[in-house]
Amino acid sequence: MSTTPHYPMFIDGGWVDSDEWTTVRNPATEEAVATVALGGVEHANAAVAAAQAAHLRGDWRSMSPNQRADILHATADHLTARLDELVHLEVQEAGATVRQAKAFHVGTAISHLRYFADLARTYNFETAGPISSSPNSPVGIVRREPIGVCAGISPWNFPLLLAVWKIGPALAAGNTLVMKPDSQTPLTLLELARSAHVSGLPAGVLNVVVGPGEVVGSRLAQHPNVRKIAFTGSTGVGRTVMHNAAEDIKRVTLELGGKGPNIVLDDADLDIAVDGALFACWMHAGQACESGTRLLLPDSLHDEFVSRLIERAATLRVGDPLDPATDVGPVVSAKQRNNIEKYIESGIRDGATVAYRATIPTNGTFTKGHWVAPTILTDVRNDMAIARDEIFGPVLSVLRYSSEDEAVAIANDTDYGLSAGVWSRNDARALRIANRLEAGTVWINDWHMIDARYPFGGYKQSGTGRELGPHCLDAYTEEKFIHLNNTTRVRKAYGLLLSSAPVAAP
Repeated sequence: MSTTPHYPMFIDGGWVDSDEWTTVRNPATEEAVATVALGGVEHANAAVAAAQAAHLRGDWRSMSPNQRADILHATADHLTARLDELVHLEVQEAGATVRQAKAFHVGTAISHLRYFADLARTYNFETAGPISSSPNSPVGIVRREPIGVCAGISPWNFPLLLAVWKIGPALAAGNTLVMKPDSQTPLTLLELARSAHVSGLPAGVLNVVVGPGEVVGSRLAQHPNVRKIAFTGSTGVGRTVMHNAAEDIKRVTLELGGKGPNIVLDDADLDIAVDGALFACWMHAGQACESGTRLLLPDSLHDEFVSRLIERAATLRVGDPLDPATDVGPVVSAKQRNNIEKYIESGIRDGATVAYRATIPTNGTFTKGHWVAPTILTDVRNDMAIARDEIFGPVLSVLRYSSEDEAVAIANDTDYGLSAGVWSRNDARALRIANRLEAGTVWINDWHMIDARYPFGGYKQSGTGRELGPHCLDAYTEEKFIHLNNTTRVRKAYGLLLSSAPVAAP
């Protein structure tokens, strides 16, 4: 008898199984972690129907913002009590190292959920004031109301955190929601649904349907009762989501790919910048859309910096993600590993030099699993595929530049614009460069520092709209203006249209 746990989907406040299922496997060992019910169009329809019924019933949107905040905080409390369990699950399904999973994947997800809960309390859902300064002026009321049924599609690299970026603002604003996680990594999101239900979230407000993107995701993007869709994933799939959503003019938020340029200036603190360059690219084995995958070095520093980079890279440990000493874990799947390896081979064919490649043992822990040796490529030109395409793996491409203007030109010569970085001891100089970069986030002397208080999203083909920040609920609300004229005298302006305006009673 199998001891592998089984997860149904979560629809209308209950667990719903199906005749089809998929197996979630540990990227480090390829062992089965759990089986999960696999949904189809009928399950997507059922989830949207439940969300629509909950919206029309109004028990969630009619709550005060403070009441909604209380339930979101209770959910965060429940998740916090289960922190170790969720961290273990995130490591097993996504391959994140245990240090990253605790601090970022799960820990940050919980803290961001609390931010959205607090935002529900402080967000300006309604303002009112006189239309003009004249006596008996009509009143103008501006309301921000929930859109209705929203859908969120989250990826496999940060399955809980990026789901929370959709769940938090959608629910804080009073909407109902259907989430579709990636079928490789649905477990922590299903556990969030469990915690939300236990914490008092009404049935139908949050639903989770697991299934293929081309089936479940497409149906959600096309469903006439879904009024807003938020997607995080590749630029190619984002185009399809936008196309499907266009049929009935859905609201769309897209957070897509990136090819982050990381510019080291000639006055940078090299001890910090070397570590920062490796962290920018190799955190979570390079499987982050905002990774700093293009390292731009000035001619005057190039050789010294690369030498120090290789020396530091050799100290990093690739291994079991459950071991706290591990720095770099596996990639999520064999498909992802093979794609990364093809990019490395293409870079070599195009003239790049393998300056460093970690050694992956062929025994013990590494006999199974999806391992890619962290790699540094030099002699990279910006027209190479490895410099233009999102590889999504631990592959750092090093490019030379001779002037600030050339560095900015190389950095901006990309279809993407999600992230960028500058390393310098001179704040004014770094800010001057940052202001010229076409990216939604620019870190100076840092990387991967995402704060819920500030907006996150991309320029160009890195997406549209922003997640996080004090205005993130705007994307989950409709803005309504109400004109209230409660004066006892008909306005003289009526006479501009009517031959004889009615006379108000004395």
